[in-house]
Amino acid sequence: MMKTQQAYEFIRSRILDSTYRPGDRIVIDRVAAELNLSIIPVREAIRQLEADGFVQTIPYSGAVVQLMDDTDYEETQWVLALLDGGATSLAALAMTPQDIEELEALNKAMQQALDDLEFAQFGELNRKFHDTIYQRCGNTYLIDRLRLTWQRLAQVRKAVFSFVPRRAKESIAEHEELIQLFKAAAPPEKIEEFARQHKLKMLYAVKQRKKTM
Repeated sequence: MMKTQQAYEFIRSRILDSTYRPGDRIVIDRVAAELNLSIIPVREAIRQLEADGFVQTIPYSGAVVQLMDDTDYEETQWVLALLDGGATSLAALAMTPQDIEELEALNKAMQQALDDLEFAQFGELNRKFHDTIYQRCGNTYLIDRLRLTWQRLAQVRKAVFSFVPRRAKESIAEHEELIQLFKAAAPPEKIEEFARQHKLKMLYAVKQRKKTM
């Protein structure tokens, strides 16, 4: 299991940092040689990556990095919105003043990244903002599912904010509203609805942008 996990983390990290791009073939023998492993744990890792949505098996080509089309993106973003809303409402019950300060600092850093047109940095700060919230939800399985969903979207999300730059500015404003809801100890169901809509607005913005192209 340890060798399989080693291969899993190696391949996944290369997908997330774009060393392996969507559509690239994953050569099992080459990965095994790089890690000094047999091909068995690499094959097992690829099966797990396929189950987690990072890899797909194409007849006569073998394992390739997942190609995400519009339907895949929309479905995954919907799942993220639902999971995020639940985690954020749970986290609201356990947020500390230190957590609030960290969220405010991250949101300010997002504004600076936006001013500098650093969209990749903006996206990473956005992920950290939400992950800070997830850490307080108290449900490790939910956190794990959220991280997998974020990772599945990682290839697309790197480009999303540059594709719909107005949405980046709106996102910062909505983060501030969410912080105020935490400070006011708003009802969890109100926070859940706000968080869910926050994520869905990105999906709506992308769909609207594509209609105008």
